Amino acid sequence: MTSDTPAPDRTPRPAPDPLTAYGWDAEWAAVFAPYAADGLAPGRVARVDRGRCEVVLAAGPADAGPDGTVTVHADTRPARTGGDPEAVVCTGDWAAVEPDTPTGPVLRALLPRRTRFLRSTSSARSEGQVLAANTDHAVVVVSLAVELDLGRLERFLSLAWASGSRPLVALTKTDLVPDSTYLVADVEAAAPGAPVLPVSAVTGEGVAALAAELAGGTAVLLGQSGVGKSTLVNALLGAEVRTSGAVRGNDGKGRHTTTARELLPLPGGGLVVDTPGLRGVGLWEADEGLSQVFAEIEELAAHCRFHDCEHHAEPGCAVLAAVDDGTLSHRRFESYRKLLRESAWIASRTDARLRAERAREWRRREAAGREMYERKRGKGHRKAF
Repeated sequence: MTSDTPAPDRTPRPAPDPLTAYGWDAEWAAVFAPYAADGLAPGRVARVDRGRCEVVLAAGPADAGPDGTVTVHADTRPARTGGDPEAVVCTGDWAAVEPDTPTGPVLRALLPRRTRFLRSTSSARSEGQVLAANTDHAVVVVSLAVELDLGRLERFLSLAWASGSRPLVALTKTDLVPDSTYLVADVEAAAPGAPVLPVSAVTGEGVAALAAELAGGTAVLLGQSGVGKSTLVNALLGAEVRTSGAVRGNDGKGRHTTTARELLPLPGGGLVVDTPGLRGVGLWEADEGLSQVFAEIEELAAHCRFHDCEHHAEPGCAVLAAVDDGTLSHRRFESYRKLLRESAWIASRTDARLRAERAREWRRREAAGREMYERKRGKGHRKAF
């Protein structure tokens, strides 16, 4: 080595955080700092099931797996707050965990979510349910083996855009359709701004392209039962990790097999959340998502004569004019109106529920105040005798 050759840099460098592969970064570390000061450990929720969850933690050399992490079972109940269903622990959450307690690890707090995929519950209480948290991609999975339901696709995409994640559409079972060109074109028209990827887990078509889209982030797979989500996950993982059902002969659909939302690392980087099939997908806080999915209608509406045009029979309505001249399809316009009505109805029920809850709280406070007043009054009367 000559005198002009710089000496190699042997400065010790910290080992990479094993949680980096699960999405941990400097921003999460900054948010977690107060919990670290309390001796808690960061972890990502990989699965939730009946009051307990699996959390991936960075572990010491004695306990760590090949990737430097360990999965523990933690009690989720302390993290529940006030009965709010949106605050319940969800797959994809980052959490503060107390690893060592007499009863085992306990999840103490959830970090604020960057994104969350919300739908309305099927209950009569008008509540939101979080299906996945802190996702970067929302993959809407649609089977080409059955008749396309573009209205349902638009519903999924509205929620995907509203979640803050980047929507994609995966068209599965292309091996069962001799020519899917026109079907792909129909989906692309219903999914403006979202990549549409035809894939086949049987032939491998499109699987590498989808894996490349998802690399480096967290993706959630969404769709009805039988569209091929679990089979697609197996293709992305390169292994039979998820159980998949055989296709039914009468309608070409697969059988429901996934029973819980689970976070799975992809071999090329990134993670995927497989979800059970969704029979119903109610809108929830999806106005922004509707504007994205129906961007061309929103643009047309800006040219209506009246700024509050409802696109029914108003004169000078640019949207109705586009329907009349064929620029805008009648199906897409009716889907837009249907989802707008549903979103407005959900919002009105939510507002009514909040008003009722506030009214109950005020009645409770007034009753407590009256009780305290009566106690003081009775005590004063006793003094007078």
